[in-house]
Amino acid sequence: MSTRNNHTMNMTTSQGAARPSMATSSGGAVKARQLAQLHAQLAQLSNNLSDTENLLRMTSVQAEAMRGLGSWHAGMFMAASKLGEEAVRDQGQGDSRST
Repeated sequence: MSTRNNHTMNMTTSQGAARPSMATSSGGAVKARQLAQLHAQLAQLSNNLSDTENLLRMTSVQAEAMRGLGSWHAGMFMAASKLGEEAVRDQGQGDSRST
């Protein structure tokens, strides 16, 4: 019986030795898969950053255009205000002459 126990023990030991090598090879596959996923995510991140950079550049150009429009509108409001004041003053002078 002791021979049988030794034989069983040897099989367990030899099987135990095979398992870590299988775990190592499957661990290598897992690591390779994770690295591939990280590479894909890095590529996606790089694309997204490039898109963001282009959008920021476009936003900057549009902000400058909006600044120009704001200045133009401010000028129009000032001109309209001046014309309105002149019209009120001329109308007031015309009313005082007719009285």
